Amino acid sequence: MRNRPDQSILIAQEPAVAARFFNIYIKAFIAALGYDPTHLDTEGGILGVVSAYYGCVEAQGRGTLHCHMMIWVEGGLNPNEIKERALENGGNVDFQQRLMAFLEDTICNSLPPEGDPNLATPLSQYHPCATRGPPPSVAPEDKEAANTHDFHCLAKSCQYHVHTRTCYKYWKGPGYEKECRFDLDESNTRPVSVFDPVTGVFELRCLEGLVNSFNETMLETLRCNMDIKFISSGTAAKAVMYYITNYITKSQLQAHVAYAALELAATKLGGFDPDVDEFSNRARRLLQKCAHAMTAQQELSGQQVASYIMGFEDHFTSHKYVNVYWPSFEGFINAERPSPECYKSRHVVPESEIDPPVESEHPEGHAMIEDLVEEFVEDPGAADDVTLSVGKDGKFVASANQTADYQQRG
Repeated sequence: MRNRPDQSILIAQEPAVAARFFNIYIKAFIAALGYDPTHLDTEGGILGVVSAYYGCVEAQGRGTLHCHMMIWVEGGLNPNEIKERALENGGNVDFQQRLMAFLEDTICNSLPPEGDPNLATPLSQYHPCATRGPPPSVAPEDKEAANTHDFHCLAKSCQYHVHTRTCYKYWKGPGYEKECRFDLDESNTRPVSVFDPVTGVFELRCLEGLVNSFNETMLETLRCNMDIKFISSGTAAKAVMYYITNYITKSQLQAHVAYAALELAATKLGGFDPDVDEFSNRARRLLQKCAHAMTAQQELSGQQVASYIMGFEDHFTSHKYVNVYWPSFEGFINAERPSPECYKSRHVVPESEIDPPVESEHPEGHAMIEDLVEEFVEDPGAADDVTLSVGKDGKFVASANQTADYQQRG
């Protein structure tokens, strides 16, 4: 078996193999979840009966692929329902205990027993993530002890956190307390799981503050770093949704690099012949050059490129979703229920400080843009997608848009 440095070099040299392996791994994990689209399976998988899942594939800084996944369990209650059930009749102790038992059996945040540290197997010299556990050649009487020791080493290698400089990248400097940005610290412990009798929020026990939460079955089969979290409150649900949307929409292109690329594109288009280049053509070329300049600076790992070329999924889902044009919905909500507090911080520039307008050689172009902006401000839904149907007279008719469609559903 190759040692770990050689394995890393092999992965870097063969990104297509790594991308294919990751795709197979994730599909095997989804199969182990036991999701049944017919909803006839009553046994389920690792987490019980799964009603839905959605996973998004990302590449981390070193270029390797990983997946963020949300899983819905059949019969699971939303945060408000959990709170109501937990606090009904002055405190539903039976419900609280059953939920605690399920979660404590599913989520672990402490290192398992070490077993016999002196027990050696032919694979003990290798990193636990590089093996599939103790080999079949282990003597039957030593098999249980070998499995115990292997799982301890695996959990310690994958889930035990060791602070590095990146943990304190947001530290403000001397005079401020250093806090790990992953919220992992030896003092972050809780001996027992509890329900807050006032808020109804469930707090899972945490026996070791430096151990990232994991599921024992998942960790033993996947043999890689993982994290698992139960969403027990509306605040936690909002935090997870913010993290996911912020993470998957973040640009891999740093702002200063993007601005430099845009400046270069604009500079290249600076020289032009007004007798040859029309205003619209020059504007179109500027947009094209800016887009090409930013695309050229975009960083993609070899595994990302290989995964795309081979047609592998960039997300995994049990359901199909409809794209929503958000600005039209936001505009409708703002019109129906304005929130003045959202605009209090806006800085209004005094009229005396506003620079006089600059005369343009192409006033018709600016006038057209101003008309479009004014139209969108007055009616944010004007830019929404509109569904067309054919009337009895054979002419196209605007039948509905998304905002109106969701309004009429009630």
